[in-house]
Amino acid sequence: MVLHTPFWTAFLSKLPGLNAQRATFAVINNRSPFCSGIRITFKIDHRSFPNLPGRKNKLEQKKFSDMIFKKSLLVAIACLPGMFLSAQSKAPENWFNLDPTTDKVNGTGGDAAIQMLKNKSKKSQTVIVAVLDSGVEIDHEDLKDVIWTNPGEIPGNKKDDDNNGYVDDIHGWNFLAGPGGNVNHETLELTREYARLKKRFDGTDPKNLHGDAAEEYKSWLKIKEDFETQRADAVSGMENATKQLKPIEDAFNVVEKALAGKEFNAENVAAINVSGNDELKKSVEVITMVMGQGLSNRKDLDDAKKEASEFFYNQVEYQLNPDYNARAMVGDDPNDLKNRFYGTNEYEGPDAFHGTHVAGIIAANRNNSIGIRGVADNVRIMTVRCVPDGDERDKDVANAIYYAVDNGASVINMSFGKGYSPDKWYVDQAMRYAAAHDVLLIHAAGNSAADNDESGNFPNDELQKPIKKGLFGKEKRISTWMEIGALGWKSGEKRVASFSNYGKKNVDLFSPGVQLQSTIPDGKYGPASGTSMASPAAAGVAALIRSYYPDLSAVQVKHIMETSVVKQEGEVIKPGSTDKVKFNELCVSGGIVSATNAVVMAEKTKAAKKSKKAIWREAGLGKPKKVLGKEPRA
Repeated sequence: MVLHTPFWTAFLSKLPGLNAQRATFAVINNRSPFCSGIRITFKIDHRSFPNLPGRKNKLEQKKFSDMIFKKSLLVAIACLPGMFLSAQSKAPENWFNLDPTTDKVNGTGGDAAIQMLKNKSKKSQTVIVAVLDSGVEIDHEDLKDVIWTNPGEIPGNKKDDDNNGYVDDIHGWNFLAGPGGNVNHETLELTREYARLKKRFDGTDPKNLHGDAAEEYKSWLKIKEDFETQRADAVSGMENATKQLKPIEDAFNVVEKALAGKEFNAENVAAINVSGNDELKKSVEVITMVMGQGLSNRKDLDDAKKEASEFFYNQVEYQLNPDYNARAMVGDDPNDLKNRFYGTNEYEGPDAFHGTHVAGIIAANRNNSIGIRGVADNVRIMTVRCVPDGDERDKDVANAIYYAVDNGASVINMSFGKGYSPDKWYVDQAMRYAAAHDVLLIHAAGNSAADNDESGNFPNDELQKPIKKGLFGKEKRISTWMEIGALGWKSGEKRVASFSNYGKKNVDLFSPGVQLQSTIPDGKYGPASGTSMASPAAAGVAALIRSYYPDLSAVQVKHIMETSVVKQEGEVIKPGSTDKVKFNELCVSGGIVSATNAVVMAEKTKAAKKSKKAIWREAGLGKPKKVLGKEPRA
C-alpha cells in the first residue's frame, strides 16, 4: 500500500468504533473542497508501515498495520476533544534540496552537489529511475521532459516492436489494468490470506492436523481473529465516523454566533473578544487551527462528513471484503506466477497522486524555471504501476522489478509495503535479479513509528530462503537494497519524523520526508509527508551519483551513501514515544543522506569491475536493449 504522512500527527487513545491509538494525516490532493482545495488523507496505523495495512496485530496494540486510503477522510481533525495538535510551521521552499551546513536545514544538499559537479565541469550520463507506484502523470509540466521513452517501441502501432513482451510500452507499464479497466481499490493481503485459509481450515478439527498443516492452522486462527476484529472496527467506524466531527461543528456554531453576522474568515475570528468565556475561547482555538488547515466554512464541514463515511465504506466494501475481486479487471490469474505478460500501457491509473509526487522529488525538471527542482538533473522516470488503493500483490511487485531491470533502470524506488507477503520468495527472486544486474533498490521504511528490526514489513531485503554462496557462506540479504527513514527539516531532538519507522539493523539512513512540495496530478503542486517522500529524496541522490559516476557499481553507491551521511550527534525522540535515544540507535549509518558528501566520496572511489549483466548503462544512452527472453521466472 502506498505511503504518505503528514503536516501534523494526532495520537488517539480511543476513537469510537476503531480502538485505534494513532492516526496520521497527509495532504495528498488539491482537488477536494476541504483544506482550501487540498484533500487530506486519514491513515490509521495498525501496523508498522505507512503504505502497509494488514499487520498481524490488533488495532488496540502498538504495532500498527498501515492503511493509507488515498481517498479523503477528515474525521481525524476532530479526533477526540482536547486532542488537537498545533500545525507545524511551514517548511522552507524546496528544503529537501538544501544543505545542512550552508542552509541550516536537514536537506539532501542536492543543489550544492550539482553546483559542485558543475564547477568541476563534470559530465553526466542519463540514468533511468523506475518509480514503482500508483502511476505517474507523464504530461505534467514539470515531468514531461524527464519521462523515459522506450527507444525500441513505435508509439501506437499496437505491436511489441522491441519484443520484450509488452505492447507499446512507450513510457513504462501498468500491471493493474486490463480488458476490464484499471484497478483502483484492492483488498488487503490480510483479507486475501483470510479468504485463502478459510477455504482450507474453516470447520477443520485441529486434532487431525500435524506438522506444517498444524502450524498453518495456528496462523489461520490468528489471521481470522485479526481480520474479524478489523472488519468489525471498520463497520463500527462507518457508523460513528461523522460523530467525530461534532467538536468542530459545535465550535462553528459558537463562533458563528459570536460573529453576529460578520463574514466567517480568519481575520474576523481572530478579532473575537473571548475574555471571560472559556467555551468561546476554546471554540476560537479549534476554528483557528482547522482554518489554518483549510476547513474554512460549512460546506467544507459537510464534505468532511461525507468523506468520513466514504473512508470506512472503502474499508468495508473493498479492503476488508473477502468477496471483492478487483483482479477480474486485469484478466490474469494472480496466483499464476509464471505469467509475466499482462497489463496495459495506461501510465497514470485512477489516482496518480502518490506516484506523481514521488517522481517529482526525484527528477522534476531543474531547468525550466517553473514548479520545483528534483534532486537529480539527468534522469528519466520510468513509470511502473503496481500499487493500488489496498495491498499490492507480490506477483505485481516482482514483475514490476523484472520489467524495470530488463528495460534499463539503474535505480528502482519503492514507496509502498504491506504486512503479509505470501509469495515473498518470488519477490526475493526478482530483487536478486535486480542486484545481479547492478540495480539499486530503494525502499520506504514505513510511517507507523515502528521498529523494523522487530516488526516485519514487505518487501524487505532479508531473503526468505538464504542462498548458498561459495563453499561455506550464505547470501541472506539483497546487497543493493536501501531502507529509508524520514527526517524533518529542523535540527534538535525532534529532527526524526514522529511517524517514521526506524531500525538499527534494517533502516540504512534518514532522508527528508516532512512537507515536501512536489508535482501532483492536473499539472499542479502540493506538499506531502512520509517515508514515501524520504525514499525518492534518497533515490534522487543515488541517481545523481550513478549519473555522474556511472562506473561505480550499485553496491559501491550504496556504500558511499551510507558512509558519507552527516552523522547525527546527541539524542532524539524515538518515533511513537517520548523516549530519547541516540540517533545511531535508529539506523545502520547513524546519519542523514548527504549528496555533497557522497559526491566527494564518489570522486575518490575506484570503480569496481563492471558487471556484464548491467543493462542500465547503455539503456541510459538510449541504445536498444538486449532482448532477455520471455521465459517464466517463477
